[in-house]
Amino acid sequence: MSEEQLQTLTYRILRYTPNLIRDEWINVGVLLHDPARNSLHVRLIEEDEAFARLRKLRYDAEESLLRTLQSDLEAQASAHPQGAAGLLKHFDETLSNLLQMSPQRAVLSANLETELERLYAEHVAPPSYRPRGAVEAADTRVGIRAHAMEIFRRGGIFGRMQKGIRAAEYTFPGDPLRIDFAWRSNGTRGFVHTIALARDPRQAKEFAFTAERIRARVSDCRFAAVTETEPIPGNERHQFVAQVFAEQKIEIVPVPRLDDFTNRLRPLLQ
Repeated sequence: MSEEQLQTLTYRILRYTPNLIRDEWINVGVLLHDPARNSLHVRLIEEDEAFARLRKLRYDAEESLLRTLQSDLEAQASAHPQGAAGLLKHFDETLSNLLQMSPQRAVLSANLETELERLYAEHVAPPSYRPRGAVEAADTRVGIRAHAMEIFRRGGIFGRMQKGIRAAEYTFPGDPLRIDFAWRSNGTRGFVHTIALARDPRQAKEFAFTAERIRARVSDCRFAAVTETEPIPGNERHQFVAQVFAEQKIEIVPVPRLDDFTNRLRPLLQ
């Protein structure tokens, strides 16, 4: 199906509800179902701000459960005899305590990945203080990733890229990291991940560690990190990230240079 065609999707918001009596809950993910393919697409919290909000709600929140839940849900959907639809029906009938789902809603969308990001930004991502109607903050991973998706789509390479690659394929079982984008060309593997320089530098350390592990298993691979801006001289956090990436030969691609990066990548993917 081309990206321009509208398709009907259904979604549910996943809630973490540690105390039913006090009616305490927080949105932690989006479950997006494609009825035409009976496939389930999951986007759960990963930002440090999101887990900080979770700890404020419940100091002993089950973070380990949530960090591995995305892979578990997708695996269950693939293994269920009735596919994603059967799994969601099962959840409707059984989820009642720690994890709950909102009622099903339908949405028309031209692109599944974009819709998943939109729903996550609207219903789950930690709120940023910005004027009503403004776009997602440009210095968050959600905002940077949305910008990258739009430029990749406009440049004609989005459909040729993989999305949400499990780092556990190259590191260790249970690794919750998902690399945003990947590509192949004549035996070369490329990986592109969005990193917010202004936020937690641990995101950069995770990606650098993952790049090192991938290089140990893939002979020809390239890495790029899409950031909201060029690393600023004198900014210790920015320079720390720049040094970490330089040691692992990870190219830094600020959002203003994404069009140039896309133009360089396009001939490799044709």
